[in-house]
Amino acid sequence: MRLDKYLKVSRLIKRRTLAKEMSDQGRITVNGNVAKAGTDIKVGDQLVIRFGQKLVTVKVTALNEHASKENAKGMFELIEEQKINED
Repeated sequence: MRLDKYLKVSRLIKRRTLAKEMSDQGRITVNGNVAKAGTDIKVGDQLVIRFGQKLVTVKVTALNEHASKENAKGMFELIEEQKINED
């Protein structure tokens, strides 16, 4: 599944266009490599997403083409959430 679609369906990012913009800016890495919107995501991949002053690390646990609110949370496991200090 494409990275931008996965981020939208899993509800990590609200809109697919925003997920595409973030990946084009180099704010998302997959298994340590900067990822583009079309990067193929597989179960077991580790994503690091930079949201402003926060880094969120998640592990992909499932790929669902059409996730409802109930099972969207089951698509990833939160590994770490850390605040970035830019001093």
